[in-house]
Amino acid sequence: MVRRFDSRPSRGVFAYRRMMPFLMRGRNESAVYFEQTVDLSETLPWIDAFNAEHDEHITVFHVLLASLVRVLHERPRLNRFVAGRRLHDRDGIWISFAAKKRFDDDAPLSVVKRRFDPDESFAALVGSLSSQVSEARTDNKSSVDKELDVLLRMPRVLIEAATRLLTTLDFFNLAPRALLENDPMYTSVFIANLGSIKLDAAYHHLYEYGNCPLFVTVGRIEQAAVVTDNGAVEARPVVKLKFTYDERVADGLYAGKALSLLERYIAAPGEWL
Repeated sequence: MVRRFDSRPSRGVFAYRRMMPFLMRGRNESAVYFEQTVDLSETLPWIDAFNAEHDEHITVFHVLLASLVRVLHERPRLNRFVAGRRLHDRDGIWISFAAKKRFDDDAPLSVVKRRFDPDESFAALVGSLSSQVSEARTDNKSSVDKELDVLLRMPRVLIEAATRLLTTLDFFNLAPRALLENDPMYTSVFIANLGSIKLDAAYHHLYEYGNCPLFVTVGRIEQAAVVTDNGAVEARPVVKLKFTYDERVADGLYAGKALSLLERYIAAPGEWL
């Protein structure tokens, strides 16, 4: 079997899980949906303190990114994907997210894909991410934009043939690295920060193209009634996260523990960042 450039075959996988990609052939057929509400009563003061001491301005989104990186590092089975009816362990933690070039109805979306190092400091992550987002919001075209400009000049029948060919090559682990390496759909997680445009979180489909097994949407921050540890009810700031997850990657118990970790890391960044 040809070795993929972006992964290695998963080892020690139970037989029933190896069989699942043959029974559930698509990502959306295999999708599981989950909603999580995170208490931000400790997170927001920590963010304010960070912003007071640093030049780079951060939001809940930065804390979410760092938390996801840590969870994927500690729960590595979530960083698997299905390709060619087989499970693969992804090489590195990759996260893609979309950013509007301008807050305008007609402004295009620019997608950032970045490899995250679990040992990278939070300040370094924020600094490099800021420069990447700033570059993405310029009028400069990314490598993916340039490739699409060339492709979309072709007749529709050739575009259809080209996409089918790429999908077939990817099935057999033969797709050119140059075409996939910067493609945002070949990623560990795709995040849509709907809260940045004042929308609530929504369940998003998984793309059959690419190999992304997890889509996360982030809602706006709002006040909600929260029951405290001593049984009292308080109004606290919360954010809703909604997940669409390819069940073939790992079972519900494994994923559930990862979600509990994610909630804890976002809710109390001062304990680990």
